[in-house]
Amino acid sequence: MSKPIIQFFNEDAKLPTSLKKSLLKKSLIDISETHNTTIKNLTYIFCSDDYLLNINKQFLNHDYYTDIITFPYHEGSDIEGEIYISLDRITDNAIKQKVSFENELFRVIAHGLLHLIGFSDKTPKQKKLMREEEDKAITIFYSTFTP
Repeated sequence: MSKPIIQFFNEDAKLPTSLKKSLLKKSLIDISETHNTTIKNLTYIFCSDDYLLNINKQFLNHDYYTDIITFPYHEGSDIEGEIYISLDRITDNAIKQKVSFENELFRVIAHGLLHLIGFSDKTPKQKKLMREEEDKAITIFYSTFTP
């Protein structure tokens, strides 16, 4: 089995340096393994609202802000994809939800991976299950980041 390739890029917004990429990678691998999937090649791109709005318009024909867009490049249990995350939306959503920026960021990072694993959030039942899986993933992130 080859080593997972997990990359993080900053487009026009920077991921806080306090979040160690090595620990993010470990958490993502742990989340993937709990769902019997393997990360083959996963790329996260952190950006602004305007950058993600442009992608939303160009590729999905949606003219609104969103916190995340996930592009899957796989079938089966090997995970491959690109995940774009607006740090502007993360900041605003954290304030609205009354949670820390870190907590909201972990939720959205996990949300993208969960989509690639096969979870959906189109129906109320799917949204409830997605939220439960996000909560489990946040626990994994915190257990990895807390000594």
